[in-house]
Amino acid sequence: MRELLKMFAAFFKIGLFTFGGGLAMLPLIQKAAVDDNKWLTEEEMVDCVAVAQAMPGVIAINTATYVGNRKKGFAGALFATLGVILPSFIVIIIAVLFLGAIGENVYVKGAFTAVTASSCALIMYSAYTLGKQVIKGPFTAVLAAAGFALVAFLDVNAVLVILAGAFAGCMYSMVKARRTGRTALEAGSRDADKHSDVNDVPDTDDSECEKEDE
Repeated sequence: MRELLKMFAAFFKIGLFTFGGGLAMLPLIQKAAVDDNKWLTEEEMVDCVAVAQAMPGVIAINTATYVGNRKKGFAGALFATLGVILPSFIVIIIAVLFLGAIGENVYVKGAFTAVTASSCALIMYSAYTLGKQVIKGPFTAVLAAAGFALVAFLDVNAVLVILAGAFAGCMYSMVKARRTGRTALEAGSRDADKHSDVNDVPDTDDSECEKEDE
């Protein structure tokens, strides 16, 4: 129970003090889940983000549910999800009650502008940290650049880009596996040929012995 409450508190704090949406929460979720509490490894966190992005719903909620379920099963998923949802639920209710009175306040508008800019910085940092963990070769670099171009400049739906990336990854792995198997087969054939050549070499010692006996 203590671990569940700890998980709830961690995600409640993330939901309470993070502005800018789910993507802005990712660096804080990664810090809490990987660095501070060791609930996931870095590789598992990358898988978590990929699954959360591919599923319907808000990425922050999906990520919290994934982390909680991975650590403590259904109970963990429930506590983590409630933790990340409740702050927004409470704040939105309060904002709706008082927004009519403070909505036109110049200071409030300035605060929201600054919060939006800070959220952009968090999203950029999240992309940077995930990129360092995921982009490890030409294929992933090209795939990431192509996905960014499709979403940012051609306005392609993100779900379609993710599905296309998954298909490209499957094809790449299949081709790579075939090449690896072919290389191993060729190496085995060369080793077999070398072994056969060694066996075909006549035994010079035995030939000399036969000549001496004659």
